[in-house]
Amino acid sequence: MSTTVATPARADRFGVRDLLAEAAAGIGARPGRLLLTILGTVLGIASVVVTVGLAQTAAGQINKQFDAVAATQAVARPSTERGFDGSERATSTLPWDAAERASRLAGVEAAGTFSTVDVEDAEVSAVPVHDPSAARTTPPDVLAASPDALAAVRGRVVQGRWFDSGHDARADRVVVLGVDAAERLGVTRVDRQPSIFIGEDAYQVIGVVDDVQRRTDVLGAVIMPDGTARADFGLAAPEELHVHLAVGAGPVLAEQLPVALEPNAPETVDVRAPAGSSGVEESVQADISTIFLALGGVALLIGGVGIANVTLLSVLERVGEIGLRRALGATRRDIAAQFMVESVIVGLLGGLVGASLGVATVVGVSAAQDWTPILDLRMVGVAALAGGLIGLLAGLYPALKAASVEPVSALRGGV
Repeated sequence: MSTTVATPARADRFGVRDLLAEAAAGIGARPGRLLLTILGTVLGIASVVVTVGLAQTAAGQINKQFDAVAATQAVARPSTERGFDGSERATSTLPWDAAERASRLAGVEAAGTFSTVDVEDAEVSAVPVHDPSAARTTPPDVLAASPDALAAVRGRVVQGRWFDSGHDARADRVVVLGVDAAERLGVTRVDRQPSIFIGEDAYQVIGVVDDVQRRTDVLGAVIMPDGTARADFGLAAPEELHVHLAVGAGPVLAEQLPVALEPNAPETVDVRAPAGSSGVEESVQADISTIFLALGGVALLIGGVGIANVTLLSVLERVGEIGLRRALGATRRDIAAQFMVESVIVGLLGGLVGASLGVATVVGVSAAQDWTPILDLRMVGVAALAGGLIGLLAGLYPALKAASVEPVSALRGGV
């Protein structure tokens, strides 16, 4: 009885170490070409990292500015209704102590009232004598405000002081000028106790304000205490209430403020308060990301085509080498694997360099703009690995092309 001995399959003599060595030799043979090959991938990956990083950073910065101004501002006014003649009239009035009532609510950091004062035909000037020959100019507006109104609109006193509750209670004839109104009236210093005239009455200028973030018309106005406007010009009620509140307190304030101002008829008070969350950051980030990710995708496509072209060119240049290795026993799989590994390594190099360049760009731009850089490190890692994926896809066709080379064709100089 004959015994058949199974012949063990021949082990592949081209191991992983040989594969990596051959791939490294093929990549390092032409360093200049290698740099040009990975350039497209570097630019594409860097564009993606910079896009996402700057989009997140810019959105965070815009959201920060929004929180600092719009998200902390609320305004309350009497509701209006339209009459039969088409005109609008207020359905109620704000109480004189509206600022004090608002200040007692949670989340309110400062509150103050503003009103337009009707001075009728009285002229606002810095001199008591009217010169008929002088060119007629538009007088500044006259506003009335409560003692805490400047803090509510985030203004800043640049000269002198803002009036206090004592001025308001005594109806003192004192005013504060916006910086534009001071320039128009020729008031440059307040330490000399200058006065302006509204009609024939003199009002002492005790301060000049600037940098008003919430109500810019204050910069061109003459502001007097509410008590002075009531005594001299018959101001009937505050016109509107400005509130500076903590971030996130808007929804609660919108519900509580009408009740605090008009307990019996809260529906007659119109409150404009920020919502609890804003879509500004998301929309800005989405818009910026869409534009720049498209550019990054184009750069990545160009990088992938570059890797494919160079890899295919390498196959054509190394036909003799491929044929010789096939003749010595290398399989089609070994040849395809070598060129695939070369493409993946080139792609990974481009991804790593591009991701590093993108992170450095985001940090540099943020430092130059005095921003806080925001960058997801997981996204950076994924972007670097994406370079390897691009190399894998780009090297697929050249690898198959190399694997199809026959030894006889190689010896004849063809593919």
